[in-house]
Amino acid sequence: MTAVVATIDIPVTRQQVWDLVMDPHQLERWVTIHRELVAADDGTPRKGFSMEQRMSIRGAPVTVTWELDEVDAPALATWKGRGPARATAFIEYRLEEIDGGTRFHYTNDFTPPMGLLGRVASKALMGGVPDREANASLERLRELLVTG
Repeated sequence: MTAVVATIDIPVTRQQVWDLVMDPHQLERWVTIHRELVAADDGTPRKGFSMEQRMSIRGAPVTVTWELDEVDAPALATWKGRGPARATAFIEYRLEEIDGGTRFHYTNDFTPPMGLLGRVASKALMGGVPDREANASLERLRELLVTG
């Protein structure tokens, strides 16, 4: 599947954005498809930190286990995910300081199970949903950080 790439400018510090997006207990406040944090390691997310997240994709429940693969606070975090039937996912948060705030670059690349057949079926089923959900989540994040 083609990666979903979205960017948003948020008029708060990079550290403020980082603190919110790296707290797994805050996912429900800004990620539109998030339904439940099933489990998460204790403490501050660091390389190797893991969590299990239940999401709803087109009404279907999906559980993904995430591991923080790379972290360079407060600028970069990459997550590797494992889903049902050997599906995999990759998420990158890249935060850039800009005049008056932060530019948040978000990338999500999901690989469905069953190789080419799975990719074709996923594209047919999902259409533009991943792009819309990513942009809606980033808008929700900005609103949360700006209005409190």
